Amino acid sequence: MKILVLKSSGNKQGSSNMLADAFIQGAKENGHEITEFDVFRADIRPCRGCSACGMSGPCVQKDDYERKLKGLIKEADMLCFVMPVYYYNWPAQLKTVIDRFYSFTTELTAMHKKVVLLTVAWDNTDTVFSVVEAFYHRICEYMQFEDCGMVLGGGCGTPSMTKSRGFVEKAYALGKAI
Repeated sequence: MKILVLKSSGNKQGSSNMLADAFIQGAKENGHEITEFDVFRADIRPCRGCSACGMSGPCVQKDDYERKLKGLIKEADMLCFVMPVYYYNWPAQLKTVIDRFYSFTTELTAMHKKVVLLTVAWDNTDTVFSVVEAFYHRICEYMQFEDCGMVLGGGCGTPSMTKSRGFVEKAYALGKAI
């Protein structure tokens, strides 16, 4: 299976990328082909809402999304969303990617992609991931994606905190189970 890992953290050595690396290791050991894409560092502009694409593309914007990422998404069997949680929600960089699904919603929905979510937050309260999870499940439902699992790492404000809480092992196990 081809897995596209969409990383959205500004911290290359941060906790969410630690989960991504562990997931990738497990998935590779199972023979899956991995492509990583750094959403944070890419030139991806917000959807203009112009509807010029008619939900079936191409987008009028000629940025990294249209030039590179859209093709990688189409080729992948699975998308792995990797993100830190800031202020109880998805980071803008990754939300922008999802908003740009609009330019090929009809085609993408028909592909029935598999998806996983890897996320961390400093906070460790019961509600820290409620908005993140709700949006993820709604996107899965709307886009006809198959949810193949999540690792929600609460109390992971630093890499050392993340290492000590068992979430790296959970991400590895999820990758290995795919």
